[in-house]
Amino acid sequence: MKTAEDRTSRPYLSIVIPAHNEAQRLGDTLQRIRRYAENHDFAVEVMVVSDASVDGTADLAREFDPGQMSLGVLASTLSKGKGRTVRRGMLAARGEVLLMTDADLATPIEELDKLLVWMDKGYDVVIGSRALPDSVLCPPQGPLRRVIGWVFRKLRRAMFLPDIRDTQCGFKCFSREVADEVFSRQLLDDAAFDCEVLLLARRGGYRIKEVGVAWGHDPDSRMKLVSDSFRMLRSLLSIKWRLGSGRP
Repeated sequence: MKTAEDRTSRPYLSIVIPAHNEAQRLGDTLQRIRRYAENHDFAVEVMVVSDASVDGTADLAREFDPGQMSLGVLASTLSKGKGRTVRRGMLAARGEVLLMTDADLATPIEELDKLLVWMDKGYDVVIGSRALPDSVLCPPQGPLRRVIGWVFRKLRRAMFLPDIRDTQCGFKCFSREVADEVFSRQLLDDAAFDCEVLLLARRGGYRIKEVGVAWGHDPDSRMKLVSDSFRMLRSLLSIKWRLGSGRP
């Protein structure tokens, strides 16, 4: 891993947080990330991207004391969807390594150390996974969400990326090169964008590593089970039609 001196010209790590009406949770999340930054020797940038929030999410982020890390805020007044929100943050962030993570930190920020180990070993994309033997789910999703997730994984793996167990965990690291390449080409705005960017990375010849992480289900999940599931199925078919299978 690079030293602090090597990383002074630009942030080593950028953390991109898509946020839609997250004022209740964002303050705690930023505090946890600030503590993480204080305990590491590299420069950290946080980019909060507010997607049409009406609860003061963007203002809370602007008023937060970032300590030694830098903090940027992007905000839109019209809802653009999670895919476009993440894309905006990834292309605006300045880090050498970029992490996308959800505003609830369902995967604790401390789990990032597991991903950075593999980035330092030369992988281009390292993704957190809830589906590996060493993954820890506490608490797990409810029965209905687990069934829907199982069906989604079966369909997706039959279409593309069969070697990746979990594309939808919202905790993923990208090198600067890969982030610029795949997010500039990403088209989907809904929650299936994870599949699209991973398939773009695979087709680009970049190395992808899946790592088991701790993850806890948030009962305040913003996913609408029925409507979002049908939308994501439609998106899977669109990805398959445009990009193919992405087999290793």
